[in-house]
Amino acid sequence: KVVERGIALVPEGRRVFANLTVLENLKIGAYLRKDTAQIQKDIEYIYKLFPRLEERSWQLAGTLSGGEQQMLAVGRALMCKPKILLLIMMDEPSLGLAPLVVKDIFGIISRLSADGITILLIEQNANAALHAAHYGYVLETGMMTLSGTGEELLSSKSIQEAYLGRGKKAKHA
Repeated sequence: KVVERGIALVPEGRRVFANLTVLENLKIGAYLRKDTAQIQKDIEYIYKLFPRLEERSWQLAGTLSGGEQQMLAVGRALMCKPKILLLIMMDEPSLGLAPLVVKDIFGIISRLSADGITILLIEQNANAALHAAHYGYVLETGMMTLSGTGEELLSSKSIQEAYLGRGKKAKHA
């Protein structure tokens, strides 16, 4: 019912169907859809966003690198044609994604936003998240402490000191 309402989730931890191929994972993302021709076009769109997935369309998802699995998880969620994409990436640094892969994912987030998809991103990398965000909320122990545009939050002295490592009060996570 959530998917029918246009909400897709990319869960923390890159959960893919490990024993299915990349292509099968993408097709599962479209399981509620009946528009076969458009589904194929959307698979091609995902392959343009993530060319590596096309190269590995035949490969079992469980054998992909961490970054490729993250791309596949995003691609699978996009296959349901969501209005809102919930992207939870909080533990990505500890899951070992290479910095270039993280940069690529944020580039894709910006592109998806430009394509008209609303994205709710939950991320602990404040710098990357705020550069990609139109609007952001800062939560501390479950309480919203600040909000504003990505630019406003990036220029906030308290954010710079606490989360971006600038100034003497930088928090160490």
